[in-house]
Amino acid sequence: MNKIKVLTFDTGGTVLDWHSGFRDAFKLIGEKYGLKKDWAKLANKLRTKSMSAMLQLGEFRAPEYNFDGAHEFCLREVLSEEKIDQFSEKDIQFIAYDTPHRFDCWPDFSSTIERLRSDFLVCSFTILSYRLIMDTARHNNLVWDAVFSCEGIGKYKMLPEPYEKVAAYLQVDPSECLMVAAHPWDLNAARDCGYRTAFVSRSREWGDEVAPWSEKEKITPDSFDIVVDDFSALATALKV
Repeated sequence: MNKIKVLTFDTGGTVLDWHSGFRDAFKLIGEKYGLKKDWAKLANKLRTKSMSAMLQLGEFRAPEYNFDGAHEFCLREVLSEEKIDQFSEKDIQFIAYDTPHRFDCWPDFSSTIERLRSDFLVCSFTILSYRLIMDTARHNNLVWDAVFSCEGIGKYKMLPEPYEKVAAYLQVDPSECLMVAAHPWDLNAARDCGYRTAFVSRSREWGDEVAPWSEKEKITPDSFDIVVDDFSALATALKV
C-alpha cells in the first residue's frame, strides 16, 4: 500500500448509520399516531427504494433530483404502499430530510478518522447530497479533507465518470486512491476505474436483516486489496 495517497470513503452506510436513524424516526412519528409497524423493515424499504433511484443516475440525462429529493419521494411511496396516511408534511420533512442530516456515524469511524488523516488525505466520496455530508460532519464532529458528491459531478456511482473525476480533482492517479466501502458494488466499480479497494464490514447496516447484496457476492480475504471488520483494523492494515 505504499503508493496510496488518498482514502475515498463511501459515506452512507459505510460511515453513517442510516438504518438506526430512519428506524427511530419512523417509530417516533408512528407512535405519535398510535401506529404499530415493523419500523426497521420500513427503514430498509425506504433505503432500498432510494438507492434504486440514485445508482447510475445521470447515465442518459442530467439528474432532476439529488438524494434528499429521492428520500422524500421514496418515503411518500413507502407510506402509500403501507397505507399510512396520518403523517403530516412536517412529519415527512422530519423523516426524509431532518433525520438523514443528523445521522450518527459508526463509533469506530469517529475514533479512527484522525489516525487515518495523519498519513492520508481522507475524503468523503458519496452519492449523498453535499448539504447532508456537511450537516452530518458537523453533527459527528468529523473533519474531511475534501467532500466529493456525485451531486456536483452530475453522474452517480456506479458509472465510471464519478471515480475518474474524483481522482482527477485530487490530482492523483486512480491507483493512488483507496476506495473504502461496505458495499462490493461500489468497490467493484472503483476497481474497474483503477482504484485500490478496501472492504470494511458493517454487519448492522441493515439492522437484523442481511445486506441485499450478501447472497450474490460472498466476501473473502481475497475479494479486495484489504478486507477488514472495522476501521481500527483498516488503520492497522495501512500501518498508521
